Parts: sequence; C-alpha cells; structure tokens
Amino acid sequence: MIDTLRSLVFLRLLGPLALAILASFAANPALSQTAQSVLSHYISKIAPNDIVEGSDAFGPIRDDVPVAPLLKQGVEIGHVFITSDFVGTTGYSGKPIHTMVAVDADARVLGVELVKHSEPIVLIGIPDSKIKAMVHGYRGVDLVAEAQERGSAHDLNIISGATVTVMVIDDGIIRAGLKVARALGLGGLQAAAAADHSFEIAPDAVAPDSWMEMEGDGTLRRLSLDVGQVNAAFAMMDDPRAAKRALTEPSDTTFIDMQTALVSVPGIGQAILGEAENRNLRDWLKPGEHAIAIVGRGLYSFKGSGYVRGGIFDRIVLIQDDVTVRFRDRGHRRMGQIEADDAPEFTERDLFKIPADSGFDPTLPFRIQLLVHREVAAIEKVFTTFELGYQLPPQYQRKTAPDPALQAPLSQSQDLAEEDAQSALWKRIWEDKTAEIIGLLVMLTVLTLVFFFQHFFTRSARFYFWFRISFLTVTLVFLGWYANAQLSVVNLMALFGALVTDFSWQAFLLDPLTFILWFAVATALLFWGRGAYCGWLCPFGALQELTNRIGQALHIPQVQLPWGLHERLWPIKYMIFLGLFGASLYSIEQAEHLAEVEPFKTAIVLKFMRAWPFVAYVAALLMAGLFVERFFCRYLCPLGAALAIPARLRMFDWLKRYRDCGNPCQTCANECPVDAIHPTGEINPNECINCLHCQVLYQSEVKCPVVIKKMKRRARAGSPNAALDAQIANHPNVKNSRKELQDV
Repeated sequence: MIDTLRSLVFLRLLGPLALAILASFAANPALSQTAQSVLSHYISKIAPNDIVEGSDAFGPIRDDVPVAPLLKQGVEIGHVFITSDFVGTTGYSGKPIHTMVAVDADARVLGVELVKHSEPIVLIGIPDSKIKAMVHGYRGVDLVAEAQERGSAHDLNIISGATVTVMVIDDGIIRAGLKVARALGLGGLQAAAAADHSFEIAPDAVAPDSWMEMEGDGTLRRLSLDVGQVNAAFAMMDDPRAAKRALTEPSDTTFIDMQTALVSVPGIGQAILGEAENRNLRDWLKPGEHAIAIVGRGLYSFKGSGYVRGGIFDRIVLIQDDVTVRFRDRGHRRMGQIEADDAPEFTERDLFKIPADSGFDPTLPFRIQLLVHREVAAIEKVFTTFELGYQLPPQYQRKTAPDPALQAPLSQSQDLAEEDAQSALWKRIWEDKTAEIIGLLVMLTVLTLVFFFQHFFTRSARFYFWFRISFLTVTLVFLGWYANAQLSVVNLMALFGALVTDFSWQAFLLDPLTFILWFAVATALLFWGRGAYCGWLCPFGALQELTNRIGQALHIPQVQLPWGLHERLWPIKYMIFLGLFGASLYSIEQAEHLAEVEPFKTAIVLKFMRAWPFVAYVAALLMAGLFVERFFCRYLCPLGAALAIPARLRMFDWLKRYRDCGNPCQTCANECPVDAIHPTGEINPNECINCLHCQVLYQSEVKCPVVIKKMKRRARAGSPNAALDAQIANHPNVKNSRKELQDV
C-alpha cells in the first residue's frame, strides 16, 4: 500500500516536471509565439522615439499583417514591424535576430532598432553598440529602388569579424521591408499576382557536350573581374583607405573568373559532372533540393577559409527575389574533373546544395552575390559586392498545368506553407546534426549499460578509473565544446511562460541534442535520480572533475570540510534556484541575466572567449574546485538543485550497501567525491552524482573491510587445516589446545 501511494505521489510530482522540462524548450519567447506575432511581444518594450525621433506612440497591430502604425502627435507617419515576423533571421547562435524597422508611405526606411539577438560573436569582443550603429545606417534606404535592383541598391556595411551576422541583419531588413511594402502598397509596390501557369524542369532535356556551347546558350553563366575593375570599385567607396591599398598586379590580371550552372537539372549535371558523379549528386540530393556548381580561378577565392572556422561560406550567397540561401559546409561537396573536354582549368570546383525549404524556384532568375574584401588596417576590412546573374534557359523547362492548391485562399495557403517550412526546417536540422545525434545516442546507450550492469563494470578499479576519465573527456570536448549541448536552469525557468503560451513541438525540435538530453534526463530521474546527468553528461561538471584530477596529480591538497559545515552549505544551491525561479515569474529576461550565476555559457558555449569578469568568475570556481572537488556542483548549481527535487522519488535504489557501512566503516563516506554519504552510512540521493565510486569500494579487496573479511574466510576455507579450524571456531571451549581436540 505504501509503495502504491509512493508511486502515485511520484507520478503526480514528476509528471508535471517532465512536461515542464519538455515545455522549457521554448525558453526563447519568440519561439513559442505561434499564435501571436513577434511584434506583439516587443512593441511594448521599445519607445517610439527610439525608432524615429519625434514619434510618440504606436497604433494597434493590424489583423491581416503584423504591422503597427507609427504616430506623431496622433498623425500616422509610417509603419513598424519586426523582421523575424516575415523572414528567417537565424544567425550563428541558431536563434532569430529581432530587428524593428519603420517605413513610411513612400517605402523609405525611417528607422531601425536592433531589438534582441544572441549572436556569440557580439558577446565575445565586438561591442553591441557597433552593431546597433550599423543598423541605424539603414535610415533612408529606398525599398522601391531595392525592389528594382533586387536588393542591391544600397551599400552593405560589413563589420570585420561579424560578416555573417551583418549579412543576416541586412537580408532581414531588406526582404522583410519589401514584403511589408508590397503587402501595404507602400511606394506603389504591389504584391506579385499569382501566375495562371508554372514551369518545371524538363527531365529529358539534354545539354551540349562542349563547354563553349554551354557558355553560349546560357547553361553556364560567368562573372569575370580583373584587377583594374576591382581597384576601381574600391576607389569609388567612401573609405579612402581602400584606394590607398590597391592591388599592385597589372590591371589586366585575372582577379576572379567564376562560372556557375544549375547541375540539379539532369541534363546539365550529366554534361558537366559526367555519369558517375551526376549519379552521386542524385543520391546526395533529397526530394525538393537543388544544387549549383561554382568553379573559379584567379587571385581571389570565392570560398575563402572562413567556412573552416564557422561552417558558413560568407563570400557567396544566392539571392532570388525574397529568397536568400547561404551555403554551409554540410551542404558542400568538392567537384571532380569536369566532363567537357574543352573546359578551362579551374583551381576551385565545388557543389553547393540548395535546401528544399528555402523557397528556391529553379525556373526563376537568381543571382550569386560575391563579397570581396580589402584589408585597410591591421584587423579592419572594407567590403564590396559583385553579382553573377543566372536564368535557366528555356530548353530545360516545360509548362505545367495550374496547381489546384494555388486556388486555396491566400491566408490558408500561407499558413500551410509556413507550417510545411517549419516542419522541413527542424527535419533538416536533425539531418544536419546526424553525426552529433548518433554520438549522443551512443553515449546514452553506453551509460545505460554501465548503470544496469554496474556490478560488473566496477569490479576493476583501474578499468573504472580510466573509463570514467575517458567518458568525462568525451562529455566535455564532444558534448560541450563541440556540440554545445549544455543544459541550463534557464530552460526550467521558462516553465510557466511556456505553459501559458501556445507553443508547438516543432519549436522544441529545433535543437535536437537538447531535446534528446532532456528526454534522457526525465527518464533517468525515474531510475537513478539526477546523478545520471550531473555525474556523467554535464560538460561543466566534467570540466570540474577533470581539472581536480589534474590538481591531485600535481599534489594539490584536498580540503575536507567538516560535515556540519558541508551539510549547511547544501541549501545554497536550492535558494539560488528558488530565487531565479521567482525572478522568472516577474521577468524571464531578467532571470536569464541573473542565471549568469551558472558558468556554463562562458566555459562551455563560448569556450572562455568572453569579457574578463565572466572568465574571472569561472576561473575562481575552477580554482576552488582544485581544492574541493566539484565545488560548484556541491553548493551553487541551480540546475542540480532543480533536478534534485524529484531525486528522492526515484523508483529504484541501485547502489548496494553493507550493514557495516557507516558503522563502523567510513571508507565510502571519506572517499565520496562530493561527500554525499552521511557518516551514518546513508547515501543522500539529492547530492549523489552516481559516479559509482562507492560501488568500486563495495567490491574492493584492498579497502572494503567486509570484502577483506570474506577473503580471509575463503582463504581459511581453502587451507589444509580448514576443517580443524572450523571445529576450533565452533568448539564450546575455544581455549582447548589443538592437540586436545585432535585426541578427542
């Protein structure tokens, strides 16, 4: 009966906690706002005067489009919107960059304000004020001209070191601005009318065998720049330093000769790649995906080396009306030899995948924008762009019948398209993270086997030591520094905010490793308490333990706090968690700032590349951990406190103990890495990290008194006089001599 009641209490308490954990994936408020616009969330947090000087109020948000009037003394002077309501603005951080833009009736930008971002490059060195000053420079941009010039009528003000972040912001302002202007009819712009027919790729079309013929009929398109043209382009810039650092090669020297073709068209792929490589390309592309080939030669590389560090090719971008495609290393392949015999020699030959959910239409014109930089100071560069236009020739297209789905109401089709795009997005993210997901699943499988068969795993102290050191190293390097899969109390602080807003599973699925880890944690709470994560899968916990091991190897003295003091320091982490949770009820953003008490972002996500106060704080914690193992885990970690709450309600007790544990033996209590064993022998499940060291001692033939006694008995049982010794032990008068007993 007691067990039944305990199980019911467990389910009542853990069930909501598990739902809270899953709901906590919507820690970013914008991700959970499927029913409301992002504008509705931020409009009350921005003063109108910050967007356009002299304005004093916002009007009500329109019902048909997430745009609000901008007022000055009751008169409408423009409209404001958030870019992420209209276009994808995901940057390096994997989170949207929210920018508020104001436009007037002539489709001119009145003002721009960077509302919220999570870009690590800005956190680790580039002042936030520099990024904001850059976005303020968009005031006065003419969206009508941008529509006519296809988004290239303005100068792109790149900040050195933040190329991709700036390009995402620029793309969001221009594309979202054009969508708003067309939706509201600003500046005479109108939404494009739906075509009564469409075109598709003709699968049977055949391309010429000759490279020269393909250049002639438009199968291949070319951008050729010499040194003189590039020097002239930089000389026209406002920065005079660009002209002073002109290239010194002869003006007719080839700067770059770049050509492209849409090789996902079967005939073009066959002619350029050859039969074998074209077949490999078909296998590489999934339904709805396309690919272009880009080849180049000359002084300048269209790839550069930035993608090696960041995974993004920041020198090239594909633009098609409101669609922008940036290429990443996971969607890139090197190209083999060109099939055409008369093809020139190119130093770079590459294939780039265009995702299915990008909105790209291969039958419509597009362009490849090339970003060219010039160093003007030790760590400063200026940038300009050149474009290579492409239109699939008509011989590779065929007319199709109207799609009945196009006859659906516009709002309904837009909703379906957005839903499909979101679904395709998280699926693509999971596909792109396949290697990391497999690695995490292998780690979880291994750890599960270790826990289920811990008796066999902990037989050898040497094997256990090196296995644990290896596993923690993988946790730190792979799970932490490489995959950034560090859980945080911020997720749990978003509990009530996530539960009271409409959120979709698709938002949770955008971060596959975090999704899997939280499910693993929720399951582990049923079996082992919080220790499965805190003791094995927490990257910062692994960092603490590994640095302490190094400290012990260097003979740094280990401090054993008195039990009374140690026990009274435990509640600190619970008070920190409750304080953060209470702050989150008032303001989740304020609570996120206070959650910097967790060193996870500095030590794991940003790899110590942060302002010195944050690094100094982490260094102080790690220094304390050299003397007191897992100092932060023991006394300060709010995430550990949150996970410890249901620890006593776990359904199983896997850690074996002897009746002698604690009385008189104190070996396990003295050697527990986090002092989670009471002097009386009980293991505190709220503090235990399931490191299994006590289970190694449980079987130790050197340290455990119970095992040593058993070994002595076995040794005596195996001796020649074992029977006699047994009689002596059981004889009523143990003081009789051995000889007397033999005579009996």
